[in-house]
Amino acid sequence: MSDLPVVVVGAGPVGLAAAAELAGRGQTVLVFERGAHAGAAVAQWHHVRLFSKWSQLVAPAARRLLEPRGWRAPAGYPTGEEWARLYLRPLAEALGDRVRFGAEVVGVARRDRDRVVDAGRDSEPFTVHVRASDGREERITARAVIDASGTWSVPNPLGGDGLPAIGEAAASDRIGYRVPNLTDAEVAARYAGKHVVIAGSGHSALTALVAFAGLESPARITWLLRRGAAGTVFGGGDADQLPARGALGMRAKAAVEAGRVQVVTGFRTDEVERAHDGRLVLRSSAGQRLDAVDEVVVLTGFRPDLAWLSEVRLELDATLQAPVALAPLIDPNVHSCGTVYPHGVKELSHPEEGFHLAGMKSYGRAPTFLALTGYEQVRSIAAAIAGDLESAGRVELTLPETGVCGGSGVFDVSTEEVSSGCCGIPANSEPLTLSAPPSR
Repeated sequence: MSDLPVVVVGAGPVGLAAAAELAGRGQTVLVFERGAHAGAAVAQWHHVRLFSKWSQLVAPAARRLLEPRGWRAPAGYPTGEEWARLYLRPLAEALGDRVRFGAEVVGVARRDRDRVVDAGRDSEPFTVHVRASDGREERITARAVIDASGTWSVPNPLGGDGLPAIGEAAASDRIGYRVPNLTDAEVAARYAGKHVVIAGSGHSALTALVAFAGLESPARITWLLRRGAAGTVFGGGDADQLPARGALGMRAKAAVEAGRVQVVTGFRTDEVERAHDGRLVLRSSAGQRLDAVDEVVVLTGFRPDLAWLSEVRLELDATLQAPVALAPLIDPNVHSCGTVYPHGVKELSHPEEGFHLAGMKSYGRAPTFLALTGYEQVRSIAAAIAGDLESAGRVELTLPETGVCGGSGVFDVSTEEVSSGCCGIPANSEPLTLSAPPSR
């Protein structure tokens, strides 16, 4: 199978980094992207500024490919639009016809073998089923597949049990699942002076809180947290080795402490009801009620789309839907550090030899993914595919610390229950507990 290409699914930051790594090792590679251009998903959050600097957002293999063409990384912190326009699209151009747009991968299997068949499985290549934007279909035979398609297309719902709350779909005209672009006058007008509920506790939720708190025509902002206390939700502050990430948490904390945000903890949405005036009523499974809600911004994370991988034998953690060897490193039930040991092909392999999940999709439902992590993942995977096992097993990355240790990343516990931080560092900071009674 050495003459067959390696197929990469997704022309986002990690998928293109994988292609650059493989191309640099003389491997034949094809990238399939269902969008019309590189970074199609990144472009959908074009208004959001990253908390990683340009130097942390350019893959080493991409830099080796781009700099001989006269490309130089800008300085500072890009927005999603700038990351796509100034880096991802030039990288796709440098990769040339290795990247195909308007081509959606709708299935992967072993040639002439469904997932049940053992006989001859390991000696057969993959067949990658591709559907073009005009509906045409083709099958590509591949020696290996790297799925870097991300999770952007499958946001988690508002419902506290992982399924949509009762009435959530019917209220979709007032519920969004992305950080709104409040720099757009038309979008800002939709929320101005309204009662806006933000659900979620990650960096996207913090970004939204800061943006809404800064509106000239301020909205009434209610922040719903499923956890029982705010705890470590604001991050590590000055201790965060990504200063912009620490600053984001401090700005969100300042907005809360200034009274611009009402915080409701322990609220796990069970039902969304339409009131007589068209606004929404949110009810929790514990009987809490939140009335007169104009808009809901759901920022509860994402999950992987595994439906088109039904014929591939994956070994996924039952909790996170991440590779079983990776899951213990990233499980938010175990820690809230957000600090993950660098990992590569060893942790990302599956029973289906030659198939790898990489990038955000490799994290399953776990949060806090950094581009640097994805770049190290595909460096290791590409080395293994090329037969360089020594390089594949070597760690070539040190990740920045978040400055947060101690407690559970999903449901905060009291400091009495935590004797030491999850990273082995004493948890010497008191968790900030913020709560407010539901509005009537």
